[in-house]
Amino acid sequence: MIAASATRDLFAHFTEAPTPVPPQYATLTDREKEIFALAARGLSNAEIAGREYLSEATVKTHISRILTKLALRDRVQLVVFAFEHGLA
Repeated sequence: MIAASATRDLFAHFTEAPTPVPPQYATLTDREKEIFALAARGLSNAEIAGREYLSEATVKTHISRILTKLALRDRVQLVVFAFEHGLA
């Protein structure tokens, strides 16, 4: 596993200009977009829960829905998606 900060640096160095944000991103609720941004920055469920005053179970539910709506397999793909589309 690679630290989120290292991943961010690698993407910044090797990626081209962001591609347009896919329309399915617009299907996320405002809260899901907030959780998406925090997860894309590498925060754990516990860190997101503490910061947003949510339970970890609620964060897990949001992450699961985000992954489903964006057709992503896991948090790594979420981070890649965020960087490819200039969302992180």
